[in-house]
Amino acid sequence: MVEPLPLPAPEITVSAKLPQDPGVLVIFAIQNDSDGGDAVVSCDADVCKALDESVVAVVNRLIASGEISGTAGELVAVATPSEQAPMLVVASLGSSAKLNRGGVVDIGASVVRKLADKARDQITFYVGKEIASDDHDALIAGAVTACEGQHLYQSQPSTFVPAAFTFVGVSEEAAQSGQKIGSSINHTRRLVNEPPTIMNPSEFANRAAEMAKADGLECEIWDEDRLASEGCRAILAVGRASASPPRLVILKHNGGGSEPPIAIVGKGVTFDSGGLSLKPSEGMVDMKCDMAGAATVVGVMRAIAQLGIKRNVIGLCGLAENMVSGDSYKLGDVIETRSGKTIEILNTDAEGRVVLADTLDVAVEHGPAAIVDLATLTGACMVALGNDVAGFMTNDQELCNEVTAAANVENEPVWQLPMFTLYNDKVKSKVADIKNVGEGRWGGAITAAKFLEHFVKDTPWLHIDIAGPAFVDSAKASRDAGATGVMVRSLVRWVSQKK
Repeated sequence: MVEPLPLPAPEITVSAKLPQDPGVLVIFAIQNDSDGGDAVVSCDADVCKALDESVVAVVNRLIASGEISGTAGELVAVATPSEQAPMLVVASLGSSAKLNRGGVVDIGASVVRKLADKARDQITFYVGKEIASDDHDALIAGAVTACEGQHLYQSQPSTFVPAAFTFVGVSEEAAQSGQKIGSSINHTRRLVNEPPTIMNPSEFANRAAEMAKADGLECEIWDEDRLASEGCRAILAVGRASASPPRLVILKHNGGGSEPPIAIVGKGVTFDSGGLSLKPSEGMVDMKCDMAGAATVVGVMRAIAQLGIKRNVIGLCGLAENMVSGDSYKLGDVIETRSGKTIEILNTDAEGRVVLADTLDVAVEHGPAAIVDLATLTGACMVALGNDVAGFMTNDQELCNEVTAAANVENEPVWQLPMFTLYNDKVKSKVADIKNVGEGRWGGAITAAKFLEHFVKDTPWLHIDIAGPAFVDSAKASRDAGATGVMVRSLVRWVSQKK
């Protein structure tokens, strides 16, 4: 069998001064707004003092000629006459007043992706005062995430991972934090980008267990027999047509003493054919990504463990493959869930919420202070918000505000959708307690959340629909197409700052 490329792991070092052999040297330009005039483009004065005069002269000429404009994301590569920096990249940060963590992540990633056209031994980032010290970890996380893409099985890789990064002017703490967050995002992306025949429920569970062992997490895996004994009939129903039986993964990080845990729950449909409500081919081709919620849980738990965050956190992944056979669950079926609530199945392609019904009930059993679930749940959320924005739906505004604030700091765009009581009737069933679809196309993201709300009891709960931003068709300067690892940064920030 063809083996995928290993997860990228460039060596990362920090330094107080420019190394003798920097490889490709990266410095930063920024636009400083002037009173009533055009923005002044400049590089950090202390950085320039450390560079040879010939290098500074090249940069100044490029700024004067307008070749370096300072526009956010602009990258100018130039050869210099100096042995100190024979290859120089000037990376522009945009307006100093508008620079944020998202911009810092993007510029770090964009530089590495630009230089990934050939094998390179070393890339050195010389960081001045343009980037706040609180955002140094974001720069490193961006550089690390740029090393992972969807070219896992190319015999001749289209991009190359640098052997090493050096960050001048950055603390060891920032380097460690950025590397751990960036590599955890890559871990999430790798799980999603793997082919579905490889990344089935049991393989996903095995990889989660390997990660847990490596990073000091407790891990419990429920196989089909344990799922049956626990009454997880909803997960089993979705997965019973597949040759790869369902799993439930429970990961625990015990860092907060006796406090109740935070629960993070992920939908893990490792491939979604639609079941008997079969998808067309164009709607099925990317359905390996339907486990992105569960993959995000694994990435978040990995980062929390590696960073040693002092909270109790439990991650739960409900895993099933939604396939077609003579034993498929059917339209008109009524399923009794683990909680005792009954579900009428009116569309087998609305399977993620059925899997989450049992998974959320297991989460509630652990007595969490709050539950956040992530799921590539509805195309309706993409209709409402587009491909780049995650939808938030909640029964607890304070919880929603906390996670929104963390997402705003990390510049991962989110938007809250209403959960008015008038939507409750839209998931009521005539033959069971609830049905697994609402009223046709209207309000589909919200009626899906209303369905899930039945399984969280009184626990503060936030549902995050990541159907749009979790997996993308087109590459950007800062990332490859495919899995994005969206919400890993935001949830790690939220957990670390939650009081």
